[in-house]
Amino acid sequence: MELLSSFISTVNNMLWSYILIAVLITLGLYFSVRTRFVQVRYFKQMFKLLGEGASKSITGEKGKGVSSFQAFCISTASRVGTGNLAGVAIAISLGGPGAVFWMWVIAIIGGASSFVESTLAQIYKVKDKNGYRGGPAYYMEKALNMRWMGVMFSILITISFGLVFNSVQANTISLAFEEAFGMNTLVVGLVLAGVTAIIIFGGVTRIAKAAEMIVPVMAVAYVLIALFVITKNVTLIPTVFKLIVTNAFGINQAVGGGVGVAVMMGIKRGLFSNEAGMGSAPNAAATAEVTHPVKQGLIQTLGVYTDTLLICSATAFIILLSGVYTNKDLTGIQLTQNALSSQVGSWGNTFIAMCILLFAYSSIIGNYYYGETNIEFLNSSKGWLFSYRIAVLAMVVVGSVAKIQIVWDMADLFMGLMALTNLTAISMLGKIAFEALKDYSYQKKQGKDPVFNVNNIKGLNNVECWGEIEKEAMNA
Repeated sequence: MELLSSFISTVNNMLWSYILIAVLITLGLYFSVRTRFVQVRYFKQMFKLLGEGASKSITGEKGKGVSSFQAFCISTASRVGTGNLAGVAIAISLGGPGAVFWMWVIAIIGGASSFVESTLAQIYKVKDKNGYRGGPAYYMEKALNMRWMGVMFSILITISFGLVFNSVQANTISLAFEEAFGMNTLVVGLVLAGVTAIIIFGGVTRIAKAAEMIVPVMAVAYVLIALFVITKNVTLIPTVFKLIVTNAFGINQAVGGGVGVAVMMGIKRGLFSNEAGMGSAPNAAATAEVTHPVKQGLIQTLGVYTDTLLICSATAFIILLSGVYTNKDLTGIQLTQNALSSQVGSWGNTFIAMCILLFAYSSIIGNYYYGETNIEFLNSSKGWLFSYRIAVLAMVVVGSVAKIQIVWDMADLFMGLMALTNLTAISMLGKIAFEALKDYSYQKKQGKDPVFNVNNIKGLNNVECWGEIEKEAMNA
């Protein structure tokens, strides 16, 4: 078992450190150039679209279907997890303050990849009883005529996100509550499984509503605490920014193994956290009711920024302003807890435990949905879906009482293979997203609220939903 674990770990290091990161950065830069940095040009438009989506669906009826804001919350729920608290701390402890700079850079580059994959998911979504579903498996089948690739992607994302990652999130919650409140981990696991069951057996609409409630609360609460720490140490802010920039280029390497480590840790932390280009968020993007695919592509790009530039940065500033990052005995969640406690008092540990509950639980329901939509792609049988739901609940309970390293390593491997599969697909389909963006921009320049018409893109085949959407939008 140890030999197998060591082999998988070695493969993971090679996959993530060399192949995957190189592909993610290369494609991110390519998409940025081809879209003329849409992730920057349309930054203000993202907030406007998100605000509109928070109050109504395409038909103007609040609460009908899955709104663009709810779809944004589902993907953000999966993106924002314990890694935003523990992962950033690990990046700083190993790569130094400079890792934060490269985390920001990769978020901006990755924003273009997120735009492309989410726009494609919207174009090739399909209708179901709850509204819409879609994602990489669907555009692999419909746009590339490669169902085998979609099947492979569906299996990989269901295992890594739907099952194993959820057990890891449950493990983090149970350990945090055992540390903070002395609670039995099995009890925590059973309660967590029960609450999860209530949500996941209610379908995507209930998942969307739960995410819509949890995500804003957890994000606002955590950012407010970070702002308190920043305000308390406002005179140190210029020093912290200088520390981040100088360490990013190895000018003043205070902590970590040099500029190479800072770059690698910052990039890996950013990619692991915001998931741009990995094919997970498009599964949520496809559920939204919008008049044009590009609208949801822009909104999902904002999700990358929310995760990395907002939540991860909040953790980074708490740690750097506290100064405890220089203690090499502290890493991961312990570093974050000690940093916050040094600024707000002993109740900081309890606050972090509650943040972990919200962050990790939101990830559980977001990750679950990614598996659900891909299970339905593989087989629409209710029996398969029921079995998957039971497996998810079982993994939540098992994960609460035991963490098996080999399972975590296998999940990393599956996620890496999943990401490469999706990146291959969007590299071949990127031109469709580029044309959709041109169509959107043209309509905006004419002063219109853009409405998608499949005839505006030559050679667009196997698109099921947009004729109906266009008609509804014109009649709204």
